[in-house]
Amino acid sequence: MAGYKGSMAGAQGMQNLMKQAQKMQEEMRETEALLDDWEIVGTAGGEAVVVYMNAKKKIDGIEIDKSVIDPEDEEMLEDLILAAINDGYKKADAVFEEKMGKFGALGGMGGLL
Repeated sequence: MAGYKGSMAGAQGMQNLMKQAQKMQEEMRETEALLDDWEIVGTAGGEAVVVYMNAKKKIDGIEIDKSVIDPEDEEMLEDLILAAINDGYKKADAVFEEKMGKFGALGGMGGLL
């Protein structure tokens, strides 16, 4: 009978583990939804170029001040756009790490848990 009690304790422990996993999965889903809605603003050139994205790096919009649009210098505008995007990505990475870091390696698994 001692083995039977052990099996019951093991089964109960497994149920508790499954409940914890389900709770963590739900928290991850809620956090991922939060990241979808989180607005990140990347800027360059003193806000001459502004890029809007969410914390998952999906770009929603770009604003360019007309003063930096020079048909004779396309490369400068391209550089400003890239700099604004990279600024946004850096900020998005920080938010993602802050919000998803508590899930450890599971946070980067795309909900495979």
